[in-house]
Amino acid sequence: MSRFVVALDQGTTSSRAVLVNRQGKIVEVAQSPFAQHFPKPGWVEHDPKEILASQLKVLTELLVEQGITVDDLDSIGITNQRETTVVWDKHTGEPVHNAIVWQCRRTADLVERVCAGDGVAKRISEITGLIPDAYYSASKIEWILESVPGARERAEAGDLLFGTVDTWLIWNLTQGEVHATDPTNASRTMLFDIVRGEWSPWLCELFGIPQSMLPEVRPSSGEFGQVNHPVIKGNVPICGVAGDQQSALFGQCCFDAGNAKATFGTGCFLLMNTGAKPCFSKAGLACTVAASAPGAGHLEYALEGSVFMAGALMQWLRDGLGVLDDVADSESLATSVEDSAGVYVVPAFTGLGAPYWDANARGAIYGLTRGATKAHLVRACLEAQAYQVNDVLCAMQKDSGITVNPLNVDGGACRNDFICQSCADILDTTIVRPSNVESTAMGAAYLAGLSTGFWKNVDEIKAMRHIDRVFEPDMDYFARKEAIDGWKQAVERTKGR
Repeated sequence: MSRFVVALDQGTTSSRAVLVNRQGKIVEVAQSPFAQHFPKPGWVEHDPKEILASQLKVLTELLVEQGITVDDLDSIGITNQRETTVVWDKHTGEPVHNAIVWQCRRTADLVERVCAGDGVAKRISEITGLIPDAYYSASKIEWILESVPGARERAEAGDLLFGTVDTWLIWNLTQGEVHATDPTNASRTMLFDIVRGEWSPWLCELFGIPQSMLPEVRPSSGEFGQVNHPVIKGNVPICGVAGDQQSALFGQCCFDAGNAKATFGTGCFLLMNTGAKPCFSKAGLACTVAASAPGAGHLEYALEGSVFMAGALMQWLRDGLGVLDDVADSESLATSVEDSAGVYVVPAFTGLGAPYWDANARGAIYGLTRGATKAHLVRACLEAQAYQVNDVLCAMQKDSGITVNPLNVDGGACRNDFICQSCADILDTTIVRPSNVESTAMGAAYLAGLSTGFWKNVDEIKAMRHIDRVFEPDMDYFARKEAIDGWKQAVERTKGR
């Protein structure tokens, strides 16, 4: 009998393979970083072949180190960095260009030109749930077709394929037999009609992309072919696929409308399950597709808001200012003072994200006095993460009409108790931190195992979830209001003019 599910967690800076047992516990993790390429200011690329090699490397290491074979594996789930764009020759498997990463801003002017016509941007949002931006895949594909000699002609002849990273991995792991993605990744391309659940011919024409390039869209929990690669001997089915943030939502067992999670990493991503009906935002958020368990029979949706600076803010304190020797010291420093002494840090290093979307804003520190110390600065930086989460959560609740309580948290930075308690106080909401904060990998594993029957249903998965700690609000109304009012004033002063 198969004993494990493997989650392939392909991230922006590293690839991981995560071994999960039948009790829903992580047995082992193998991880390998890969190179980041910055050919011009604001441009970010990856080598697609290196992404594939690193993912195969960690999968092989995991099997060898644990002394197991493919016969011990029930299935594989894939979760991936979203929006990152790969275009390759379907006959040779050779990429025509490096992958253009979601962070890359090279196509910002292209998006602006495409959206210049009357009502174009509004129609894009109505079809995709997204605010038009270079962040998404559509403009990246167009750039490759226009910039690589002969690429457009080859694409129109049906010789080129497009995929986000999940599709690239699936195509290679199945030796070119399967060219597919799932709705969560499709919904991040700015080419997918999230209401109809299919690629939009109008958007393909708008961005000049032949539909023959696009992968088949299959349910997140279902069949994506058999791994049949020379490096991995034997056949293992790929049965779960989801973009990283939707995978984390599923991994946090946010299966019902109103369930929400915040993933604290370099930035912070908040997603709220809104159920079977898309909730188009009027408050600066994205409406996106959520991952669904088998048998749903329809798409499920989520509201999403992005905070650009979370863990990266603490890295700046360490590497940029030298205020911290170790990010782990931030909690003890923050609790060494009673409050932040009126200091606010607005971390708009690359502009303000949701719900403000102000690209011209820049980071600022307010309220400094002679009495301010590095402890106050560190505390203000940790509190800034709670204020930013509160801004997004308030927008979500306004859009959806749903009050979120509790909010589930995951990601490395949520191990900091001060951040979690600050969120509870500022949001006036219970914060729940699970014992296993690897929600992204667990989501991919659950999607795969549910498809095969490794786990019977979502109730069995819920029963396996264990809570590490619950943080309850402990701030009175007037103190909370004063703190949030001070933050809002600081944000207003920071906005670009």
